[in-house]
Amino acid sequence: EKICKGETVVRSRVTVRARMPRELITLQIGQCGNQIGCRFWDLALQEHGRHSRDGLFDESMSTFFRNIDLKTGQEISARQGPRPISSLKARALLVDMEEGVLNEALKGPLGEVFDMRHFLSDVSGSGNNWAHGHEVYGPQYEEELRELIRHPVEECDSLQSFFLMHSLGGGTGSGLGTYILRMLEDDYPDVYRFSTVVFPSADDDVVTSPYNCVLSMRELAEHADCVLPVENQALLDIVNKAKNPKLAPVASASSSGSAVVGPKKEGKPFDAMNNIAAHMLLNLTSSMRFEGSLNIDLNEITMNLVPFPRLHFLIPSLSPMHTFADVHIPPRRLDQTFTDAFSRDTQLIKADPRRSKYLACGLLVRGDVEISDVNRNLARIKPELDMIHWNEEGFKIGLCSVPPAGHHHGLLCLANNCCIRDTFRDMHARFSKLYRRKAHMFHYTEFMEEGLMDEAEESLRGLISEYGALQDTEPPVRAAPRFQPL
Repeated sequence: EKICKGETVVRSRVTVRARMPRELITLQIGQCGNQIGCRFWDLALQEHGRHSRDGLFDESMSTFFRNIDLKTGQEISARQGPRPISSLKARALLVDMEEGVLNEALKGPLGEVFDMRHFLSDVSGSGNNWAHGHEVYGPQYEEELRELIRHPVEECDSLQSFFLMHSLGGGTGSGLGTYILRMLEDDYPDVYRFSTVVFPSADDDVVTSPYNCVLSMRELAEHADCVLPVENQALLDIVNKAKNPKLAPVASASSSGSAVVGPKKEGKPFDAMNNIAAHMLLNLTSSMRFEGSLNIDLNEITMNLVPFPRLHFLIPSLSPMHTFADVHIPPRRLDQTFTDAFSRDTQLIKADPRRSKYLACGLLVRGDVEISDVNRNLARIKPELDMIHWNEEGFKIGLCSVPPAGHHHGLLCLANNCCIRDTFRDMHARFSKLYRRKAHMFHYTEFMEEGLMDEAEESLRGLISEYGALQDTEPPVRAAPRFQPL
């Protein structure tokens, strides 16, 4: 059976790859994006260390890493078969307008994994101001950014996607992050653009974060191919449940990467929350990093889960939530894993998809799981889901043979669901409280026209309206057949 337009051939649970490696370049932008990105690379290296064949660099690793010969400085290609690992370099760009996080990454245990040529920083930051990041730092560093991106692109044989990590609450992640997103569309229009974005909480300590979010949302709707929203409040709720010994344990991590369970004290602030987001990204990219009987790449997610160009916001949920290698937790049954993935407690934004209409749904499964296991669970859960009538079979399934560390299997669910409009409504309500009083607007009009704010608000209203119209869609009523008398 041929899958993925003839690129992968599946034969009795053995995957034969008949294609060149398709690389993915990550762009970590701002403090939050770089902290999540560093956790992702740390955990990805741990996974590859456990599952690599005798420490060899193979084709699947070349998707995310380059293998550099320490003597010559030249890249060692895996196209002709596995090669010994010499020095791994992540296909990553690190951008922040403050030096602190980038310096910490260089001095930390991952310092040798990142290429110094792929760093860009300033000293003053964006002052939690989208306009400063987008309208000042963007044009100021545009040529340097283009050169920064060109180098890793030229090091790829067949670039598949750009993968951005950034938050919307601050100034660099939201402003410069969306400026880079637009640049990528202009310079590389045929390469897919994915954004993992962190939405701030309602009680975020950045008073202007509603402005930053709404201004960013317009750019994300227009220039991204797919957006995976993660909400700070949802991550915080998951971590708080871990501190309650009466609830199911959820692991949090210290700054050294070691995991703790329950009420023990975490390391740095947001470490546990960053780990949840990083594990979501591990599951998302597992099919690109390991073999599987039904592997999918990121482009297929866009093709199968985004029926309308602007409605590309996929709600992630993760089961099991505590995917850390050194945490000994009784294994969960596969059926329970599927049930949990559709529970509101495992959603990475504050939403309940079961109460709204699904436009499409992706199920990325890891571990020794057969397609029959997936179909059986789908048949059990599907009657409880409200699928839109013109896509009732709109499920995309991916099977990766390597399970999450410390577990027999894992599941990442990506739901294109109309409940996201509630998140957008809350965002718009917080925005309106500020904007109708023109509070703090002088910080923005110093760098941009006020009309941009009105256009961004109208774009967000349009998203809410488009999702709302689909939520209210009813299947057409078919007339009863008319029988003619004999």
